[in-house]
Amino acid sequence: MSFTSIPILDLSHARDPEKKPEFLAELRRALMEVGFLYLKNVGITDAEFAEVIRLGKAFFDIPIEEKLKIEMKNVASFLGYSRLSAEITAGEADHREQIDLSTEHPIPGPSSPLHYNLLAPNQWPSESSLPGFRKVFGEYMSRMGKISVYFTSLIAEAIELPADAFDRYFDEDQQHKLKIVKYPDLSELGLSGSGQGVGPHKDSMLTSYLLQASAHRGLQVQNVSGDWVDCPPLDGTLVVAVGQGLEALTGGVCVSTTHRVLSPAAGAGARFSIPFFQGVRGDTSFEELETVGVGEVPAAVREERRRVVESQGGRVDDVEFTFRKGGVATTLGEATLRNRVKSHQDVAERWYPELLKDVLAEQERLKEGAAAPVVAH
Repeated sequence: MSFTSIPILDLSHARDPEKKPEFLAELRRALMEVGFLYLKNVGITDAEFAEVIRLGKAFFDIPIEEKLKIEMKNVASFLGYSRLSAEITAGEADHREQIDLSTEHPIPGPSSPLHYNLLAPNQWPSESSLPGFRKVFGEYMSRMGKISVYFTSLIAEAIELPADAFDRYFDEDQQHKLKIVKYPDLSELGLSGSGQGVGPHKDSMLTSYLLQASAHRGLQVQNVSGDWVDCPPLDGTLVVAVGQGLEALTGGVCVSTTHRVLSPAAGAGARFSIPFFQGVRGDTSFEELETVGVGEVPAAVREERRRVVESQGGRVDDVEFTFRKGGVATTLGEATLRNRVKSHQDVAERWYPELLKDVLAEQERLKEGAAAPVVAH
């Protein structure tokens, strides 16, 4: 039977020896049956979250001239400011304005693989235009990086692997990413009916952590029956999504779930969100991704997931699976770069014109049915 709500887990229970077994059991169910969960008591105070939200919203109030100084098109890293409707998901423009940040790295050398261009310094708004922004978000990304690695160790334990089972997939100085997003309401967009804040998609890599920064509904998660389940904001929580990398890494035991964001209704005002995306070593090959799923997840756990699939039925999932063996890309870094090229074609036209042609040609082949549909686990 398909899920109809999103489970809520308390991370403080994982730190309590008496409560940890039940926490891991709840986490296992969420990973196998839903692929989404709310996480509370993560170790960041309400006041700290409030400051992140305050400065995140304030970014969109600085003058457009300041935003364009740090526009994503300026650099090859896909970091920086994106104007409204500049990103594409599921073949349609997303009605959102945003800034992309990451844990910072030096610019790669000229002989580095092309996907190393994703590792770079941020384009920050000037301190004079937004005091404290760089400090607060630099610290927030650092703390979220630690939380995500800890939570990934709990995922490993929940499916009966050693806590450090996924450590091999992280660089010593792992890059993690973050977006600050504004979704204007339909009246601002000049639309009626409904609008695509973000089209149906699955997150990449291992896990992502969404701070819903306003009271608006809009995030929806698709269950196996094809129904859209609301995931409304809950104070003091992060929404955790299983990424496609984790699904591939665990041989489908942990499920990555399709989700979308609807534009706010006319007159509701803008919706804000701040998602954090856990990174994975870009040089990880798809061959390596099979190591844990095939060789290490216990047979009893795989059988439990099989029974979940059987009980839920199954349907064809029309969201393209990024990490599929036999595709054009052979590493996570290459696949990630191709995804960024597909999503931010204005940036790709400037920095990756040949790769953009190749990605668009691949999309056309997929539309024509050259690739078999992906069946949801």
